[in-house]
Parts: sequence; C-alpha cells; structure tokens
Amino acid sequence: MRGTAVIGLGTILNIATILIGATLGVLIGNRLPERTTRVVTDALGLITVVLGGLNIMALADKDFTAAVGTGFTLLIVLGALLIGGIAGSLLNIEATLERFGAWLQRRFSSGNVNTGNSAGKVRFITGFVDSSLVFCIGPLAILGALSDGTGNGIDQLALKSTLDGFAALAFAASLGWGVAASALPVGLWQGFLTLLAFWMGSVMSTAVIASITATGGVLLLGVGLRLLKIRQIAVGDLLPALVAAPLLTLLAVTLTPLFAQ
Repeated sequence: MRGTAVIGLGTILNIATILIGATLGVLIGNRLPERTTRVVTDALGLITVVLGGLNIMALADKDFTAAVGTGFTLLIVLGALLIGGIAGSLLNIEATLERFGAWLQRRFSSGNVNTGNSAGKVRFITGFVDSSLVFCIGPLAILGALSDGTGNGIDQLALKSTLDGFAALAFAASLGWGVAASALPVGLWQGFLTLLAFWMGSVMSTAVIASITATGGVLLLGVGLRLLKIRQIAVGDLLPALVAAPLLTLLAVTLTPLFAQ
C-alpha cells in the first residue's frame, strides 16, 4: 500500500471499519445477556491495559534516551501529564466530550435509535467517550496518519482499521451506538494529523514519536481502568499531554548539550 495517490485513504478505511464493526456489535449485543456483555467489556479493558503497558516501553527507546539522556524520559512523560492535565482540566475537555456525546445521543434518538431513556443515554455517552479515547490514542493513530500524509502508504492505518473494527464490534455489543459515533473524532483527529504531515513533511524525530507513544501508553492505562470500572479517570482532560510531550522532548534535546558543556 505504498505511494497511494489518495491522501487520507487510511482514515477513510478506519472510519468505515469502525462503523461496520459497531453496527454488527449492536446487532449481536441485543441478543446477548448482560453478564456476557460485561465480560466482553472487561476483556477489552484488560487488552487496553496491556496495550498501554506495551506503549510505555517506549520510555526505553534508544533514540529517545540518547536524545534527552538516561532517566529523563520518564520525567518528560511525567511533565507532559502534569502540564497536559492542568491545561485539559482548565479547558474542561472531558466534560466537553461528554456534552458532545450527549448531543450526538439526542440526534440519534431523534433518528429513532433506541437510546432515549436515561440508562440508554449514559450507555451511549460511555460508549462514545471510551471508544473515542481508545481509537484516537496510540502510536498507530499518530504514526499511521503521519505516514499517510507523507505519502509513505497506509499500511499502519490498515492494520489499525482491522483492529478497530473488531474492537468496535466488541465495544458496541456492550455499549451500543455510541461506539459508532466515535468514528467522527477518529476522522477529525487522524485527518488533521494526515493534513499536517502532508503540509509539513516528515519532520518528527524518533525521539519525539517515542515520547508521544509513551505518554499515550499512560493514557491508555487510564482508559483501561475506566473500562474495568476501577476508577473513572478523566483521561479526556489529559489529552493535551500528547502535545506537551513532543514539545518537552524538543526542549530537552535543545538544553541537553548546554548542560553537557
């Protein structure tokens, strides 16, 4: 899938698989007992925790440690989370996502989708917010969109699309139509990154990518804890950390030679 002439094809494919998977999940979920759907959600929570742990291993990336120094990779991620958390809480991102999910729920309800009651509303918003965070956070979403935008192919987004399709099926079986609505923020986020890469070219170093990957891993752990109903961490408020991490990495790369003198 190298050298595709259609920039953004990977994101379009991703949106399609989420919609298809979510639709199949809703059709299947209506025929499953509540205990089964809870087990499915628990399994997704565990897998999300595992995926987050694997992403956090980027803290030991050779290029990352070489660029900022051994022991500073964790401080960069910590700093990004603190800065991002403060910014996100002031911007009230989590509540904004929930309000947007509620607005979508009302739109779906007016379209005769069975989400109108109070329990259905909560279920819809939960499905929208949690699945949006899972589908938007992670190295494949970022690296795949950048690869697509720079004309290096959609291989990574094709893989992500396959994974997201199956995940959407499993999510929607227990969380309903809100999972299908998550295709919208996925399209906006990955589309933005694809256009950014198309305009700016391949300018992100391996160290910067590793910092984003590790920070995203921590956020995925938070999503996993939400799915497992261990703690309702406001992961949405931490999303600015994905912007703070590369900025702190670039700052560290600039300052490290000065302290070495």
